[in-house]
Amino acid sequence: MSIIIRSRAPLRLGLAGGGTDVSPFSDVHGGVVLNATIDLYAQAILEPRTDGKVVFVAADRNERVELSAASVLEDVEPLRLHKGIYSRIVRQFNGGRPLSLTLTTFADAPAGSGLGTSSTMVVCILQAYAEWLRLGLGEYDIAKLAYEVERIDLGLAGGKQDQYAAAFGGFNFIEFGSKGVLVNPLRVKDWIINELEACTVLYYTGQSRESAGIIQQQIDNTKAGNAQSVEAMLDLKRDSFLMKEAVLRGDLQAYASILGRSWQSKKQIASNISNSAIDKVYDCALSAGALAGKISGAGGGGFMMFFVPAVKRMDVLRELSKHGGEVMNFHFTEMGVQSWCQSLIR
Repeated sequence: MSIIIRSRAPLRLGLAGGGTDVSPFSDVHGGVVLNATIDLYAQAILEPRTDGKVVFVAADRNERVELSAASVLEDVEPLRLHKGIYSRIVRQFNGGRPLSLTLTTFADAPAGSGLGTSSTMVVCILQAYAEWLRLGLGEYDIAKLAYEVERIDLGLAGGKQDQYAAAFGGFNFIEFGSKGVLVNPLRVKDWIINELEACTVLYYTGQSRESAGIIQQQIDNTKAGNAQSVEAMLDLKRDSFLMKEAVLRGDLQAYASILGRSWQSKKQIASNISNSAIDKVYDCALSAGALAGKISGAGGGGFMMFFVPAVKRMDVLRELSKHGGEVMNFHFTEMGVQSWCQSLIR
């Protein structure tokens, strides 16, 4: 009987402080982010092989690569993430000895959606390897390794929050500094979580985007000491602390106020975070009854989230339906990345 390894990791909504987790700002000023995971997932299926082949399949992107097992796989597209993770695992945990496997992945939201899909997928894949090879890695280990694979091994621009959100799950207040990362899980009361779910509208604009260019402009602005950009980042950092208090207390009026203010600050970080199409959707949602909203993630497209009084929800949904996107239902989830073994089902 063949055994396969399954893993899944939750995507996240960035509630406050997104962008302050990106170096060099986080190294110099310290970053803080409040995020929460939702029941949309990155998923992986790992099937051990015995024929000396390595097969990677991104089922949701209709991409497939078949290679001979080697100690290091060439760092080229397609599926650079899959190859980079494999090479790191073989080097760090398997003594350089090649592994033979089929790895199939898919996600409930596309890359570039603003829900941390790419980083969450890295966490998910690493957890599958950890389960297979019995590596005994904890949440901090998986998240740090995921960050290193993306940002160091593959040189992809970005922050640190997504990896830790996916590994830990739940509502987390995460601190980033030159000496490391500290995850503070929040004990949010059930009624507050229920109300946040009832009052949050998650809207996919239909346009995925490449976050690296947006993040690179943010990095360049920080390095250049751009006063407007740095001050906006400091505002986002301050708002993270205030948002944490609002969530824990269930002060949703304050929550909405901070959400809207932070969106205005975020747009000052880089010029391409928003655009005319995003601004139009935002204004229309507010005119229909939303109190505030923001882009989830780096910006430029992907998902928008709106805070809407429950009595106005249907009005906002009707308005958003005119703009060609899609409203996604979701629930917050407490669990971070998980993995398990099962018999192969064909």
